[in-house]
Amino acid sequence: MHLICGNLRYRRLNCFFRMAMKLRILGCSGGIGGNHLRTTALRVDDDILIDAGTGVAALSIDELAAIDHVFITHAHLDHIAALPLMLDTIADRRTSPLVVHGTAEVLDVLRRHIFNWAIWPDFAAIPSADSPFMRYEPLVPGAAVDLGGRRLTALPVNHTVPAVGYWLDSGAGSLVFSGDTTICDAFWDAVNAIGNLRHLIIECAFPDREESLAVISRHLCPSMLASELLKLRRACAIHITHLKPLQMELTMAEIDRHLGEFAPRMLENDQVIEF
Repeated sequence: MHLICGNLRYRRLNCFFRMAMKLRILGCSGGIGGNHLRTTALRVDDDILIDAGTGVAALSIDELAAIDHVFITHAHLDHIAALPLMLDTIADRRTSPLVVHGTAEVLDVLRRHIFNWAIWPDFAAIPSADSPFMRYEPLVPGAAVDLGGRRLTALPVNHTVPAVGYWLDSGAGSLVFSGDTTICDAFWDAVNAIGNLRHLIIECAFPDREESLAVISRHLCPSMLASELLKLRRACAIHITHLKPLQMELTMAEIDRHLGEFAPRMLENDQVIEF
């Protein structure tokens, strides 16, 4: 016997055991340029996005229309750039609102500065307030959102604007995505409490020669990341994201030098991680 869980449109089936979640990397760069440099967007199964940077453009219109939930880490442009265009593309193909999840602070920025009729139409009010194309769903860090047995939880991070990371838990295993952050003990406390952690995607935006810029912008460089990973108490695969385009090779060489024992790998477009 099968139990039908979650969104029936896509017939996500769970048996008496937990099914793995599948995460596809649509974009993971700190900038743009050609097909291989696309900003942050991660697709979970067929119906969830984590952030909506320029990587979303890798999806077909049918794939865009299948997205029901978007979880935003923070409102910087490289993490939300494709959300307005995505809505404009698929709004008339939807039978229910696209749900945009984020902290109250993040959703307020989207409401006031993006979907405000000056920059882009307010898709939370059209075609009507009672039946909109988009719906905001505030989330609280630490409180899980359950989507058909898939649990997504916002984690504390430290950035220049209100921001969170995300913990994705299939039941069989977990993946953590830091989003944009700098030194943050609360993040590592939350990560170390995850018993089934399998993967950690963590940013490292700048090489060590630009440590002062990393500090000001509340990102990480390899030496800072090395110190942060000493706080990790769970064995897991480490994936590096948000590298700046012109400094990728230098930054990864420094990461290899500082973090060789962790065997970190650079995240790549179209990479698929199951957990």
